[in-house]
Amino acid sequence: MFSEAVAAMSELLADPGNPSSLHAAGRRARRHVEESREQVAKAVGARPTEVIFTAGGTEANNIALKGLAWAARKHNPKKNRLVVSSIEHHAVLDPIQWLVADEGFEVTWIPATADGEITAAALTQALGADPSDVALVSVMLANNEVGTINDLTALTEVTRGLGIGFHTDAVQAPMWLEVDFARLGVCAMSISAHKFGGPTGAGALIMSRDCKAIPLIHGGGQERDLRSGTLDTPSIVGLASALTQATNQRTEIVARVKELRDSLVKQVLEIAPDANFNGATSNRLANNAHFSFPGALGDSLLMLLDAQDVECSVGSACSAGVPQPSHVLLAMGADPDLARCTLRFSLGHTSTEADVAALIAALPSALERARRAGVPRATAGASA
Repeated sequence: MFSEAVAAMSELLADPGNPSSLHAAGRRARRHVEESREQVAKAVGARPTEVIFTAGGTEANNIALKGLAWAARKHNPKKNRLVVSSIEHHAVLDPIQWLVADEGFEVTWIPATADGEITAAALTQALGADPSDVALVSVMLANNEVGTINDLTALTEVTRGLGIGFHTDAVQAPMWLEVDFARLGVCAMSISAHKFGGPTGAGALIMSRDCKAIPLIHGGGQERDLRSGTLDTPSIVGLASALTQATNQRTEIVARVKELRDSLVKQVLEIAPDANFNGATSNRLANNAHFSFPGALGDSLLMLLDAQDVECSVGSACSAGVPQPSHVLLAMGADPDLARCTLRFSLGHTSTEADVAALIAALPSALERARRAGVPRATAGASA
């Protein structure tokens, strides 16, 4: 976390107050919340009234996806189709699949390019000749696995004037990209504090006042009646502080981290010339390096590197203890076996040359041991 966010939260933890209350402590808490709302709005190019505080990106996605879909169908029963990119985070995929399985919606998946991009042409094709049945579109701003950045302004231009709500999961973006809600042309955007140096369990949904959504939770009517419940003032202040720091320092942080990332990529490919560097080569997040290592199961590599104090991630789920291919890589056309041999190295604003050096020192032995162990076949019927 940014030290400024830690300090701001620590001060408020000693001064509790319910921002919905009218007494002095409640008024102080409300002032902190509203000042934070203004900070967030300024950082992402939105109006303060468009900022809805949540407990993270997953909640923000659920509020937007379910709320927009329900409202669209309530207004027009014909609107029963969801158009969603095939490379979304499970915080989008799972609510969409729930809407299909439990609420009777249909879904059209937008295919990705081999680099992990969702193009305007692909969106146009997914909408079809008559998009009047489409309740909403959801395409992430930047992919959480391979780091590819989508051209949201080109995508929202496709739906302009069609009366379709457009949501974007922008959780990966604010630390690394200038995010301008108004310019993107979406009606709803999700962010999460821990991705830009803030606390875990804090997020926000940026939603246009013109957007109609039915709330998931009913109660006290907080946050435009879309997210009822007592607000977590310290976490909200921590989120706003961190986002302000990330925005103010973005140019310096991006330049430094991109240089570290490029050095990491170069050295990894020298160690493993047969590795695949996944995602776009240039139009990607500055902190993201994603590789497939033929013959080395990603989970095995992760544990071997973790034993040497190097932390990384695999972009796959686990079913009955058997690693499954990353759905993102499969959507990009990757070989299923190779898609199980992946690792993502994510750098942060505190990463240093020493961190990269530690990875480079640990990788050769880990790679050798993982390849000796081999890649077991997935069980029959397993799915990504």
